[in-house]
Amino acid sequence: MTVALFGACEKVSAMTGGATAGSEVVLETSRLLLRPWRVAEAVVQRELWTERDPRVPPHRRINADGHPTVADLEESIRTKQLWSTGLLAVERKASRDVIGYCGLVDSGRGPEGEPELAFELLCRVWRQGYATEASLAVLDWARSSGYERLWATVWDWNTASRRVLAKVGFTETEREEVDAVHGTTLFTTRRL
Repeated sequence: MTVALFGACEKVSAMTGGATAGSEVVLETSRLLLRPWRVAEAVVQRELWTERDPRVPPHRRINADGHPTVADLEESIRTKQLWSTGLLAVERKASRDVIGYCGLVDSGRGPEGEPELAFELLCRVWRQGYATEASLAVLDWARSSGYERLWATVWDWNTASRRVLAKVGFTETEREEVDAVHGTTLFTTRRL
């Protein structure tokens, strides 16, 4: 797979929010464009929130008051919070529609200097290889930016995401966080 990188490829958290003006990360594969979010795409983010499995902890699902709303998510993009920086919108080039996100985040759960690979796609595009393709593009970017290792967390019950992580070279570690209600979080890692 050929990945084209546009803009600055500085290791300093260009993908996770510390980029300087003009250094936005844009990645391109044969079928996908990974790029910063646009405010109008908050509706896609909201759809991702509504589709989440009921086993996902409440803080990652729509709450009883209906939050986050589309307006909340639009504000998040405008102010360059997590959704609009480290997690790039995944756009299908042929149809020009955004189908989810993929990118690097510093969630504070992993070793210093080792960001976490994160991805989530709309249910209607599952099983078409998009998560694997987007993840490989982000791994190529991370490698070219000087990262030596990445990690990712995944719920033990999320077999589809576990398969994607295995396809792109992540291996499970001994580290786990057990939650009797939501399931066990598995920690995976990959050397670049």
